Amino acid sequence: MSNKNKNKIFVIALGGNSIIRAKEKGTAVEQYQNLDRTAEQLLNLLSSGNRVIITHGNGPQIGNLLLADEAAKNVVPPMPLDVLGAQTEGYMGYMIQNTLANHLRQAGASHNITTVVTQVIVDKNDPAFKDPSKPIGPFYDANEAEQLRQEKGWDIIEDSARGYRRVVPSPIPVNIQQARIIKSMLNTGEIVIAVGGGGVPMVREDNHNLRGVEAVIDKDYASVRLAIEIDADVLFILTAVEHVYRDFATPHQKALENLSLAEAKKLLEEGHFGKGNMEPKIRAAIMFLEETKPSREREVIITIPETALRALEGKTGTRITR
Repeated sequence: MSNKNKNKIFVIALGGNSIIRAKEKGTAVEQYQNLDRTAEQLLNLLSSGNRVIITHGNGPQIGNLLLADEAAKNVVPPMPLDVLGAQTEGYMGYMIQNTLANHLRQAGASHNITTVVTQVIVDKNDPAFKDPSKPIGPFYDANEAEQLRQEKGWDIIEDSARGYRRVVPSPIPVNIQQARIIKSMLNTGEIVIAVGGGGVPMVREDNHNLRGVEAVIDKDYASVRLAIEIDADVLFILTAVEHVYRDFATPHQKALENLSLAEAKKLLEEGHFGKGNMEPKIRAAIMFLEETKPSREREVIITIPETALRALEGKTGTRITR
């Protein structure tokens, strides 16, 4: 890794494809194999003396827990969505920290790694609560959907002609409850795994108590909120494509290797990024670059797990800077 990347704070956001690949069932063996490949790419960074936080998605995993809840609902009481989110943070964090620690141990490097089950504060008046849009869980037929609407008060929509699915709010994160603790851990040499799956969504009541809510926070937005609050230098997003593309999936698509903040904003406004995939990552990049202090250089790197090392060396991926 080049010297310009030394002694910085990195937030590394692992996409779902880093842990469960397309057409996989998501067994523990498969997830460990995928994490092994990602760990190999990140080993130089993790052992470099930089301060590192790792975040991750949990879409397939929490989907599996919801399916399990549905299948066993007459035997075991189903858990609310915030509890399931905390559950995925715990077991996925364990898998990630164990895999990374083993690679660091074999390389003779320090391997202090800790998972923090992270509470992410959202505004109880966020418009998303009045317009649930994030599909979760299994598909239902029309009769089941209507019964769930009546019995549980769920918002359910028809999804891609495959049946009906529950939708929940996806509010914007406002604060990371454990940000101060995470920053302290970084300063003592810990590698920290945090805001898994966007963290556990919480609202603050009038009496200042925190209450978990039935919602899903976008992992990239939660990652950037944490990056801002701990004053990170680099937001490193590992996703499904090696570069950000202009006019993606069209005959005119073009890989973008370097973007300024102004260029990224212009392309976003012009609609060059897919709403369900790259758009939230570009919005997160813009948020990071706009809301961090301008006192030193910041950058966002976007690529796939397999080229993470080359991207850190400036040989591939997309870099976005002020």
